[in-house]
Amino acid sequence: MISRKVIVADETGLHLRPAGILCKLACRYKCKIEFITDKGTFNAKSILNVLGACVQKDDEIELRCDGEDEEQALNDIGNAIESGLGDDFKMSE
Repeated sequence: MISRKVIVADETGLHLRPAGILCKLACRYKCKIEFITDKGTFNAKSILNVLGACVQKDDEIELRCDGEDEEQALNDIGNAIESGLGDDFKMSE
């Protein structure tokens, strides 16, 4: 298991659109992906978990990945969150 702390850059935090992008990106990986806030631990592959975390702009979250592709997942998802998942975010195929 590896982890990394990131700051949420999107102006509206992880509301519906950025949460959907995050989940779609997380589902590309085989490893378990979760994030930790002061409210608890949340599954990054579940839209309901991401929305339920109520993450706001500038909140610090800890990403944790555990599994065969954990390093790539942590790098890609961490960078995506730090660069913002707003309207101009483009996910590569």
